[in-house]
Amino acid sequence: MSNTIKRIAENRAARHEYFILERYEAGIELFGTEVKSIRKGSVNLKDAWIGVEKGEAFVNQMHVSPYEQGNIFNRDPLRKRKLLLHKKEILNLYSEVKKGGLTLIPLQLYFKGSRVKVEIGLCKGKQQHDKRKSIADRESKRTLDRAMKERNM
Repeated sequence: MSNTIKRIAENRAARHEYFILERYEAGIELFGTEVKSIRKGSVNLKDAWIGVEKGEAFVNQMHVSPYEQGNIFNRDPLRKRKLLLHKKEILNLYSEVKKGGLTLIPLQLYFKGSRVKVEIGLCKGKQQHDKRKSIADRESKRTLDRAMKERNM
């Protein structure tokens, strides 16, 4: 099995809204028509979040559009989807979230070989002044890079 990685979808809003403390990789339980729809890129992670219930992790509010040729085999686009993680990882993530102030957010969805994987971020929410600071830092880096490029030419 080849381990080539092909990115399907990215949650760009997560980088703006949260500080990403740790990243984890998890498999996801999907049905055939969902995989076909994801292969076409018909997935949205913007409002998605991860919850832990009864020792299992689930992705909530991840929208996978119904597959056009799927007819009766299509599932609810916003259904909960189980994440495939080791029990120890789930308990570790659950304890970190319960400590306070942290949340689990899906950062990106990608194919690793033929399998669909989810990159999970253990995140802490940014306040408004943090968001402004990160925007200002990005702008200053951009102007600095632009000045360096002009100087070298």
